[in-house]
Amino acid sequence: MHRSLFECLLFAFLLFIASALSAQQSAIPVSSVPANLRQVTNHAATIFVGKVISLEALPLASSDQVSCVQITFQVEQGIRGARAGEHFSFREWVGLWSGADRYRVGQRMMLFLYTPSALGLTSPVGGGAGRLSIDASGRVRLSPTQQQSIQVSQTPDVRSRRVPVRDLVRAIRRMSEE
Repeated sequence: MHRSLFECLLFAFLLFIASALSAQQSAIPVSSVPANLRQVTNHAATIFVGKVISLEALPLASSDQVSCVQITFQVEQGIRGARAGEHFSFREWVGLWSGADRYRVGQRMMLFLYTPSALGLTSPVGGGAGRLSIDASGRVRLSPTQQQSIQVSQTPDVRSRRVPVRDLVRAIRRMSEE
């Protein structure tokens, strides 16, 4: 029994090495992106980079509805489920907003959204993992947790937790193709 476990582990290790060697070189090598970014990407129905253009608390039209906020973005880069140039609106349950505002008009972000529910509501995949803020220089600002999730090489701002949007978009597109 121990021998078969050893053989399975050896096979998995060799498979890992082979896949790492075949990965293309880039600012964010796909082979070094941990499973959690892959999982966020894989679970997202919609992925895009955009700017918040409006926030609207929607009134309840009937007793079978839930309170929600509609967020509208101007899409700058569509990766999955959204196209550049379009206005993309989605609704979140108002309870997600109880602690603080989740979005601000004018804010630039990269979003990974779940498929909308039967009620038409959605939210970012993995909570904060699916909401990445973008600064004025076009870099994604990563929280310490997000930084641990995304191993970035050849980027001078790694210590400041800022990754160029274009590099992250390339890595996500490659992951989507696998």
